[in-house]
Formats: sequence, structure tokens, C-alpha cells
Amino acid sequence: MIDRIIEERRKRYDQLHKLLADPKVIGNSSEYQSFAKELAGLTPIMHAYDQHLKLAADLKELNKALDDKTHDKEYLEMVEEEKRRLDIALKASQSRLEEMILDKDSGGERGIIIEIRAGTGGVEASLFAADLLRMYSRYAAKNGWKVELIDSSASEKGGYKEVICAISGSGVYGRMKFESGTHRVQRVPETEASGRIHTSAATVAVLPEAEEVDIEIKPEDLKVDVFRSGGAGGQGVNRTDSAVRLTHLPSGIVVTCQDERSQLKNKSKALKVLRARLFHARQKEQSDKITESRRAQVGSGDRSEKIRTYNFPDRRITDHRIGFTTHDLEGVLGGEMDELVEALRKEEKYLRLKAAT
Repeated sequence: MIDRIIEERRKRYDQLHKLLADPKVIGNSSEYQSFAKELAGLTPIMHAYDQHLKLAADLKELNKALDDKTHDKEYLEMVEEEKRRLDIALKASQSRLEEMILDKDSGGERGIIIEIRAGTGGVEASLFAADLLRMYSRYAAKNGWKVELIDSSASEKGGYKEVICAISGSGVYGRMKFESGTHRVQRVPETEASGRIHTSAATVAVLPEAEEVDIEIKPEDLKVDVFRSGGAGGQGVNRTDSAVRLTHLPSGIVVTCQDERSQLKNKSKALKVLRARLFHARQKEQSDKITESRRAQVGSGDRSEKIRTYNFPDRRITDHRIGFTTHDLEGVLGGEMDELVEALRKEEKYLRLKAAT
């Protein structure tokens, strides 16, 4: 089945090479840029597939050698050992190809805009929002990704009512997209004298980062307001109207950014968030047209959906979508998310490949 999918990609890959050599396409910069970007995305898959085919051909030759009984025992043992090695390599290659295709189809190589908001639970919910931001920041550092703060609204005791960041790097969306939804925490707040366990929540939205070639935002569709940033008094950032609020008139989406001292930088960051939200809305509209039985995803990605519980008394984290439980709560909150993420990726891989058959 994987060969059929990749052969379809091969046809498109060859077609793109021809299109990029077409004078009409060369003369159209936006079309050329779009085709070049698509080709760049397919190239690693094609190279990996060529290596996969070479492994398969080598394995076929070894099988022929084993069928030839004229060879001496020592030679056949050597061939058998090499065959075992190639069997393992071929299975690993198959798995890697499947992941590359799924990541490519779902935009898994994109960066993300991640929005974390405190839900029910007051101050405790805002502190949990800060815990989630810390967890994602440490996981990003572990993977060599870049985290860039776009906007935030702090609460008392070091929490966040809301915080928005951009995370960029290799394979960010493919590993982080499962975080969208409601995260629930059960623990005893520091202010709770009786030791009673409280339940609070924070919502997370993970939006694939969109580029200008994905989403065109016309200047006439934007209302731009500038104002003074609302941080602590006396800071240089507050002495000028550096904060920016963008309103996308056709959709009504409003984005604010006041993290930078420069108005231009704040506008650039706000545009990045706006483009991601519009891209996400378009993706959702397309996916809603697909029947539920063929959606092939882990959970809906809706922020209203409770996806995970962090239970501090039992040191337990449970992901309700796949029934995954770990008792390494401190490790996961410290950025050791690989086991959890891999379990979610494995389930998604199964569902998507099943839907493709």
C-alpha cells in the first residue's frame, strides 16, 4: 500500500520538474515559487524511497544466493547474517517512509503557533498554564527547536491568563499537534490549608504556521490599531505606541501583539498568528467535509475536548484519547514527552494508514 502512495507522489514529483522548466511557469513568480516549494517537500521522500528500493533489491539478491545450494556452508552463513541485517534495515526504512508521508500530508514539518489559556480554576488554572508553557519550552529545547514569545497576559504568582508562542524547527507540527484540547490538572494548591485536591484546566490550541504562499492577506482586509503596551510602568516598551492590534475584516479575527519594542516587529508577529489562524480555519473547513469514519486523527483537536489529566497526588498523567498512562509526571512536565508523543503518533499512523486502504 505504501508503494502505491509513493508512486503517486513520484508522478507528481516528475511533473513538477517539467513544470519548473516551463517558460510560462518561470515567468510567473508566485506560481514558480509554489511549485518549487512543493518539489522541495517531495524531494526527501523520493530520496528515501530510492534508498528503500535499493535495500529491497539487495535483499532479493541475498535470497537468490541462499537458494543456491552450490555455495559452501560458511558463505551461506555469512549471507544469512547479512540478510538479517537488511531485514531490520528494510523494516526501519518502511516505517520511516510511512512517517514521512503522513507528516507531509498533514503538514507535520511546519512550525506552529501555540496558544495556551487558563480555564476553570482561577489562579491555579493560570499557574497550570505556566506549567504547560514550561513543559513545551523544555521539550522544544530538547529537540533543538526555537521558541518565540508573541503575546502574553500574566496573572498573579507567576501564572498566565493567556500566552501565545511560535515554535519553529524540524518536524514541530508533526509532534506537537496532539496537544490541542483541554488539559486538566488535579493537585493541592499552595494556598489550600486543608490539603484538599482542586481540579483546574487550561486549553491549548496548536495551529500550523502558514506562509504567504499558503494564505494571502490583502491590505484592504486589515484594520491596524497601535497602542501603548500594557506592561509594568517605566519600561521603555511602554513609552511609545509599539503594541499592534490587527483585525481581519472578512473573518472578524483579532490578533494583538505587544511583546516587542518595535511596532514593525509586533505587526510581523501578529501577522504570523493571523495567518496561522486563517490557515487552521481553512484546514478545519476542509476536514469537516470528510466523513467521521475517514478523518483518521487522534481526537478532534477541539479545545473543548478533554484530552489529558495531570494527577499530582498519584504522579500520574493519562491521555484519554488513547488510554495512555505514565507515572513519570515530573519527567513529562520537565519536557520528557517522547514516550507520550510516540504513543500518539503510533495511533495516528495506524488510523491514517487504515483510512488510506
